[in-house]
Amino acid sequence: MNLRKFYLVILVFITQISFSQEGLPVYSDYLSDNYYLLHPSMAGAASCTKVRLTARQQWFGVEDAPALQTISINGSLGERSGGGVIVFNDRNGYHSQKGIKFTYAHHLMFSRDNIDLNQLSFGMSAGFVQSQLDETDFLINNPAYDPIINGTIVQSASYFNVDIGASYNFLDFYVHATVKNALASDRKLYTDREPVNLRRFILNSGYTFGDEDRILWEPSFMFQLVTQTQEKTVDLNIKAYKSLDFGMLWGGISYRRSLDGAQFVEGQSVSDQKLQYITPIIGVNFKSYMLSYTYSQLLGNVKFDNAGFHQLTLGVNLFCKPEKYHCNCPAIN
Repeated sequence: MNLRKFYLVILVFITQISFSQEGLPVYSDYLSDNYYLLHPSMAGAASCTKVRLTARQQWFGVEDAPALQTISINGSLGERSGGGVIVFNDRNGYHSQKGIKFTYAHHLMFSRDNIDLNQLSFGMSAGFVQSQLDETDFLINNPAYDPIINGTIVQSASYFNVDIGASYNFLDFYVHATVKNALASDRKLYTDREPVNLRRFILNSGYTFGDEDRILWEPSFMFQLVTQTQEKTVDLNIKAYKSLDFGMLWGGISYRRSLDGAQFVEGQSVSDQKLQYITPIIGVNFKSYMLSYTYSQLLGNVKFDNAGFHQLTLGVNLFCKPEKYHCNCPAIN
């Protein structure tokens, strides 16, 4: 690998670090019936209280590879309000963070009854994140003096932030918009010149169609923008649902692509590569329980490792309403 290729690998890796070190990372777990992880306005929007537990591991066999665990619960608080809690633990090499978020959402129903879905929702999550940088091994192999490295401690910084968002669910159509890390929180974990905040804008939309007795199809997309760095990514998704006697079998595929890239020399030519990966997903709903598995594989000639990213999601639905909405809307029903 030549020097330019090495720089590209570092760029891609740093991009993943930036995604996973500013609060709760944005992966593809929202497709496992878990839009609440991204959008506070979805707290209590569904007809059931939802409990979800996720575990994600990248690059099996690579020491200190990124790993993430989350547990979330959200449900109704009265007729038109919802609430939720998210707890997460994220580790990426020497970097780690732990956080908790509390959510309140309010839902406005425009339909004439409680079974025709026409709902506008607003939500806000507020929480604390503790970030850590383990420096205890930094000077073992390289004892040279560096003024910003202590070399014997685990640095820690805590900060407060909020996410705000809105959702609109109309029968088989939905759209969600959220601003994550809306406040300018100053951590100063690494240096005094650390960026104040990486505010992120997320837009989701999708539509479900098909025959409920045969197969339902759900195409959707997600757009992300990190305002300070102007990093932009797009997810293109398709899911299919099949009702069975015991519940529902579903699966799909997601393709994520960054709109920004880097150039590197390959042979006698200059090539360009953008961060991109593909994620197949499969899941099953059995009575009140849900289990899903996702596998993400990086694409491109230059990457850190050939191994993929694995994620399991376990869920249970509680306190469901006696009658579901009259729509093909799996995320709500």
